[in-house]
Amino acid sequence: MTEQSKPRAAKGTSRRRYLKGAGLGVAAAAASTFPAPYINAQNGPIRWRLQTYSGAPLGAHVILPQIEAFNKAANGEMVIDLFYADQLVPTSELFRALQNGTIDAVQSDDATMASPVDVGVFGGYFPFSTRFSLDLPVLFQQYGLNEIWAEAYGEVNGVEWLSAGAWDPLHIFTRDPIRSLADMNGKRVFGVPTAGRFLSRYGLVPVTVPWDDVEVALQTGELDGVAWCGFTEAYEVGWADICNYALENSVTGAWCGSYFAHTESWNRVPDDLKELFLMSCDQSHYYRQVWYWGGEADLRVNGDKMELTRLPNEEWAQVVRDSGEFWDDIAATSERAARVVQIFKDYNAIQEKAGYPYR
Repeated sequence: MTEQSKPRAAKGTSRRRYLKGAGLGVAAAAASTFPAPYINAQNGPIRWRLQTYSGAPLGAHVILPQIEAFNKAANGEMVIDLFYADQLVPTSELFRALQNGTIDAVQSDDATMASPVDVGVFGGYFPFSTRFSLDLPVLFQQYGLNEIWAEAYGEVNGVEWLSAGAWDPLHIFTRDPIRSLADMNGKRVFGVPTAGRFLSRYGLVPVTVPWDDVEVALQTGELDGVAWCGFTEAYEVGWADICNYALENSVTGAWCGSYFAHTESWNRVPDDLKELFLMSCDQSHYYRQVWYWGGEADLRVNGDKMELTRLPNEEWAQVVRDSGEFWDDIAATSERAARVVQIFKDYNAIQEKAGYPYR
């Protein structure tokens, strides 16, 4: 077996990173006795302020169930106060606020929160890096992205990267139809930075507004559409009530989002609550993946709020070819970015060779 063909290690490295040095030798020596109960030295529970990228309607699915479950399971030892998009700081300032301790934790993609690390460009929607939501956790857990993200954020003071998961595919929803690449020209859309950067080559104009202002901006004509989500989210948050058309062509199969913590805040949490929080992240990833996936199929077939459009096959083939050039441009930005792009290439090659049902 060649080095390249060896199976990748399963997930676990990143979690052990946060728990190392936690007195495991002492614990082993005392294995025959019950551990002493954790006593909080503060006057009351550990309290975190966590801000998500999402507004409240979407947050009811992508994070609220997790935070409610964690607070209940923490049994009074720790309480997380949840804040939605822009409630404490603007979304574009999330990274800096996290780094300086203004907030204790963040749920967002790297690009939207303006993360300065070189892997930040892969957060959100990186064109054609995935086709299905299950691709993303496989890439992190078995193809090395866990280790690369931990390495990148390990070079940044004040921020701990904790866990990544998949959200929905990327579609474009607009007031006027897109039936050709020419129809994208000049359309102002609310979107995730990396996807917007790629789609701008066809004349699409990425526009940034606060999440809660998107609906009004669509109604007033400040925005022509959104390139931010899939069908499930567009229906859930009300954008499907304003947009008349949905482009079936999906630029990416899954949004890549993560959990982050302020380093000092994370270090103050005892090991059992760290593990509890990471377990709640895993459960949230699972819930979210199922919720999004089920909605995508159902709403494309049974949803009646938007007319479906599709680009001509030859034009879509050109977009796919253009993404390869985009990948190479990003790979040239750093050695670590090149490693990520190579992982995408290797994974996609395996999926293509595997054939149905993978590709």
